[in-house]
Amino acid sequence: KMSDVENSFRKFAIYGDRSASGYDMTGKNFSKMCKECGVMDGKAVTSTDVDIIFNKVKTKGARTITFAEFQQAMKELCIKRFKGKSPEDALQAVYGLIEGKEPSTVGATKATKVGGVERLTDTSKYTGSHKERFDESGKGKGLAGRQDLTDNSGYVGAYKGAGTYNQ
Repeated sequence: KMSDVENSFRKFAIYGDRSASGYDMTGKNFSKMCKECGVMDGKAVTSTDVDIIFNKVKTKGARTITFAEFQQAMKELCIKRFKGKSPEDALQAVYGLIEGKEPSTVGATKATKVGGVERLTDTSKYTGSHKERFDESGKGKGLAGRQDLTDNSGYVGAYKGAGTYNQ
């Protein structure tokens, strides 16, 4: 029974920290675990309660809790979360919530088109010299669109009779 809870503890302990061993958990990850597993419900158990209990069980001066301290924290949280039940039943109910859970990464990296981004990236609406940097399909022309390419014909820029000297 403990192994599932301990497994979840380890997964949350290493979440977001590549150097973490998985044997101790930070306050941020403890809070995340309580929130995602449904231990923190916002009514009986709030984020403040979770933070207070985390700081109560951890060793003075430490910034993380071990699995043993985590179990102690759960004993205190379960009484708050399941008020009518006996401490043993409440603890099993809390462990039931945690078992087999892993940290979710919902929408961690999504490109969002908020507000005016759509307008700003629509090349068909560009004006002036910026318009010349893209072809009709909106694909960039690269260097040709950015630099004035010199033409060494000997004629002035927009001269109508260019190339007619020898004729």
